[in-house]
Amino acid sequence: MTRAVPVRNVIFDFGGVLVNWQPEAIIAGFYAEAALRDAIRTHAFQHDDWLEMDRGTLDDATVIRRFAARMRRPEAEMAALLDHVRASLTPIHPTVALLGELRERGFKLYGLSNMSASMFGHLKSQHAFFDLFHGIVVSATVKSVKPEPAIYEQLRSQFALDFRESVFIDDLPRNVESARALGLPAIRFESTEQVRRELEPLLARA
Repeated sequence: MTRAVPVRNVIFDFGGVLVNWQPEAIIAGFYAEAALRDAIRTHAFQHDDWLEMDRGTLDDATVIRRFAARMRRPEAEMAALLDHVRASLTPIHPTVALLGELRERGFKLYGLSNMSASMFGHLKSQHAFFDLFHGIVVSATVKSVKPEPAIYEQLRSQFALDFRESVFIDDLPRNVESARALGLPAIRFESTEQVRRELEPLLARA
């Protein structure tokens, strides 16, 4: 990636980059029966309601009721599923370490994540490293989700960012491509070490 402008701002996705997000492992850890695993995949994780929860247009109580109705399972069981999801969002420690290093080196850190308000509230209450960020945009608070351009523009306007001085790190190709289309250079996260290798030449110009 060739750049004429040095990076001053590093923008992190959360799920799959800073904290673990592994839906298949979550499903396998919640249900032993194959039929129930298939059902929860179809009626919860891959359903539009999950996206709308991230968008902030459906609250947890509504999502739980809808999941339960489609699954024909008790609402308490679906509430337990969301608790199970929260518990699964454990830190990716090498990325957390990278976050701290970047802060110490004087780079400004920002977060841009698709996440429900309750999920983010849980994470923020559990992990002090979120205090390292200079600013965070979570999809549920702005009613827009990646890869929609509006959420990137919200980040830019809210924190007066120059995208030419920024780099975005996300694990999903569609989010990386959307960022690049808006003039925000982006690195697809595969591992923390791979991100370090791609990021360092950009940071060295600052």
